[in-house]
Amino acid sequence: MSNNDIVPGFDEEKDESLKIRLQKIDGTEGCLVLYLTGYIDTYNSNFFQKRVNRAIEAGYTKLIFHCSGLNYVSSTGIGSFTAFLKAVKPRSGDLVLLEIQPKVYEVFQLLGFAQFFNIKDNLDEAVEFFSKGSASSDTDIFPKIFKCPICSTRLRASKPGRFRCSNCKTILAIDNSGQIFLG
Repeated sequence: MSNNDIVPGFDEEKDESLKIRLQKIDGTEGCLVLYLTGYIDTYNSNFFQKRVNRAIEAGYTKLIFHCSGLNYVSSTGIGSFTAFLKAVKPRSGDLVLLEIQPKVYEVFQLLGFAQFFNIKDNLDEAVEFFSKGSASSDTDIFPKIFKCPICSTRLRASKPGRFRCSNCKTILAIDNSGQIFLG
């Protein structure tokens, strides 16, 4: 099955710096794996965003980015992942990152984004996250223990809302699904 069979017109554009192979997950509605090979930077991030947005418009809101073949992501590339998260959340979707190479994960951490994304070790865990994730409620999520995206202090949120990190005083917000945001 080609990418165009899964998402019509997906392969209309090509960029040798970033290859994307799609795999539909049967049994989990709207779930799509995107195998990324190459890199994402300022020059190809627009290409990356257009292709993934095409998948979102086709009804795929549970996105699994398989990153084992991704050897570099710039801050612009990380901005793309953030844009996808904003696009799928209102549609009851989410995204998961898999098998991130250490040097790529380091960029996510340095920019404070590692906390915002669901990072899983393998495809089975990612699919399971979406299978049971749709049935979760606030009681499953809270209290939530997490690290401050700025100073890595362990924090505990008993409910959604805004609060201040006890260590670095950064203002954080946590939504009903347990996602943490700055401000």
